[in-house]
Amino acid sequence: MSEERHVDLARCVSRARRQDEAAARTLMDRLFPLVLKIVRSHLPWRTSEEDLVQTVFIKVFTHLDQYEGRVPVEHWVSRIAVNTCLSALKAEKARPELRWADLSEEGQAVVESLVTSTETDGGTHGLAARDLVQALLARLRPADRLVLTLLHLEDRSVAEVRALTGWSEALVKVRAFRARRKLRKILGKLEPDHETP
Repeated sequence: MSEERHVDLARCVSRARRQDEAAARTLMDRLFPLVLKIVRSHLPWRTSEEDLVQTVFIKVFTHLDQYEGRVPVEHWVSRIAVNTCLSALKAEKARPELRWADLSEEGQAVVESLVTSTETDGGTHGLAARDLVQALLARLRPADRLVLTLLHLEDRSVAEVRALTGWSEALVKVRAFRARRKLRKILGKLEPDHETP
């Protein structure tokens, strides 16, 4: 890679630190192929490629002030990408897949009702439901688990979650939406196949 390109990227970093959106977009465009290649070669099988790439770029932009220019920008970003992927792989090993057979009969009944019902249960499954919710939440990333716990288990408002976490209201809403989507995927995987003979 040319020296001129390295200098150009270093200038983009410097401008992006000063909240220059055009420079930030240029960094994203130029570094995206590199980050995507690293993510694809280290992707945990239960992790979304898109989510992991996004996580890498969040870390890059959050830590722009730590880039000292001693190495090319690409090397610095590569290290962040690899470490992010390795952390995701380590987390996946710590959270083994929850299987249908692992659930008690009550837990299976709760999953069936959660997946098929459009209404809340009203507490008929009680303890089994609470245990299942804890088991499902344990499969989420800490930030996802936190936002769902605060919003849905502790009945806090978006404004309260914003105040507690320091996230913007938009980030709270987006994170909650994605966390709920991930929970639905986990539930979908747990649902038994009723069409088997």
